[in-house]
Amino acid sequence: VLMGESAGGNIVYHAGLMAADRVDALKPLIVKGLVMIQPYFGGSERSGSELRLINDPVLPLDVNELLWTLALPVGASRSHDYCDPTVGGGSGLLDRVRELGWRVGVIASDGDPLFDRIVELVKLMETRGVRVKSLLSNGDSHGAFLSDPAKTEILYDFVVDFLS
Repeated sequence: VLMGESAGGNIVYHAGLMAADRVDALKPLIVKGLVMIQPYFGGSERSGSELRLINDPVLPLDVNELLWTLALPVGASRSHDYCDPTVGGGSGLLDRVRELGWRVGVIASDGDPLFDRIVELVKLMETRGVRVKSLLSNGDSHGAFLSDPAKTEILYDFVVDFLS
């Protein structure tokens, strides 16, 4: 299972799609799923959670904008698939993830400005027939699942259950 948090969750998503496309070339490595913890995604239009949490103390909108400007290829907009995995109905490789029977675990919280983006991706994957297990919490900030010991325990339990 590939697992990552925040930008690492974005990397896991894209690395997972590439791995699904090249599963035979990766042998003897066998990937069985992905776990994304508050994955860092964005988009061209501001989401409700981004607007609601515009001055978030952990991830304010202006910092989010700057990070995307620095991270995306020169000249790319936030409708680039690195930023917005739902653009154009999502990657065709999601069908391959479904065909391989991979499971995708997603953790998000409505106290995170990225929440609506994450929920949108979960819905897209479910629509495409991908096996998704999600944990959606209330009030936790971006990064809470790794910085708060009580949340870390919830994360641990989710991952153990996901792997079983």
